[in-house]
Amino acid sequence: MTALRSLLLTLLTLLALPAWADRQQDPALGRFLQKTLPTSPCFEDEFEKKVWLAAMEPKLLKVVKDEKERAEILHHVFCEARRLQLPPGLVMSVIDVESRFDRWAVSSAGAVGLMQVMPFWPNQLGMTNAELVRTPQNVRMGCTILKFYLEREKGDYTKALARYNGSVGRRNYADLVLVRLANRWQYR
Repeated sequence: MTALRSLLLTLLTLLALPAWADRQQDPALGRFLQKTLPTSPCFEDEFEKKVWLAAMEPKLLKVVKDEKERAEILHHVFCEARRLQLPPGLVMSVIDVESRFDRWAVSSAGAVGLMQVMPFWPNQLGMTNAELVRTPQNVRMGCTILKFYLEREKGDYTKALARYNGSVGRRNYADLVLVRLANRWQYR
């Protein structure tokens, strides 16, 4: 089944529609991604990790049944959010709206994985498209892209989320994410 999913993902990625303007094709974003991809420490201590898991694991259990996959998502979301100084609940909200926590998700525009990253990014970063469905790499790329747009929009979540989604000038997507954040994924 996994080989079939990989083949399907590869075919869908190859057949994907070309990215539209402002769908993450920004040379400055490419430079930002390369500069910010190195790793850094995650949890300050075991207590911080337990608090995060106690707050988020029961909520994620409703949509991700596999315990190992759930733990991997929660770990990488927190670590990437901390690394980039993003609210981890915001990242959870983006993933919820983008893919409903399905790492195999492929959009009609060809975006792939949990955070729906466009397939041209791995090639520009010396990675492979197969890494788009790997939780650590997808969350790392998606969080870095989100951080770039938040900085570009001077912290305006609505504008940054619209850029992330390729829906500049419209509020629908940003409103969906922010409602999820307020109602489901708020942390601290």
